[in-house]
Amino acid sequence: MRILLVEDEARIASFVVKGLCADGHVVEHASTLDEAVNLAVSREFDLVLLDLLLPDGHGRDFLVRVRPSQPDLPVIVVSAVEDVEEKVELLDLGANDYMTKPFAFTELSARVRANLRQGQSSSRVLRAGDLELDTATRVVTRGNISVDLPSREFALLEYLMRHPGQVLTRSQILDAVWGFDFDPGSNVVDVYVGYLRRKLDVPGESSPIETMRGAGYRVRH
Repeated sequence: MRILLVEDEARIASFVVKGLCADGHVVEHASTLDEAVNLAVSREFDLVLLDLLLPDGHGRDFLVRVRPSQPDLPVIVVSAVEDVEEKVELLDLGANDYMTKPFAFTELSARVRANLRQGQSSSRVLRAGDLELDTATRVVTRGNISVDLPSREFALLEYLMRHPGQVLTRSQILDAVWGFDFDPGSNVVDVYVGYLRRKLDVPGESSPIETMRGAGYRVRH
């Protein structure tokens, strides 16, 4: 999954980024409030890890500025601040979880997984362009076309549709859908994109799954 880490301490940021990448996530790092807000409103993320004490502001301002446009984005506050009233305020502003520094990475990793599961389960039906995917029944609909997808095709389309308009590299797709141990030189991504296109493409119309030459694939937003 794609995670935004908001942390101004370089040592902590490096530690968390390495751990999350080892868990299979794609991580972007912001060290200031303004940078974090700009990334959160302009790009697609599955979760945010938010420090409170930033050089140009407080983490609560991130929630105030981002929540109106990203109401379902899971946010875990990770801070040395232990004040109960502040925790309550942040949860009321839209934080989903709160961890106190110092922390064990294993606990952070577990909370990330739990919040990602909760965020995904809250959106049973995904929509991107003219595609609609029911994640419970695994049925994808495009206009008059309705198809029940086998598990791997479903996982691939779900991953693409959770990042509408975003170019995903073959490596990212392999890691997310097939796992780290899969042969990086395999053409399995292209093969399965072909399966989806044969089921969803309409003659005379552009495919909902675009090939970005030299980069990867994206679903039309």
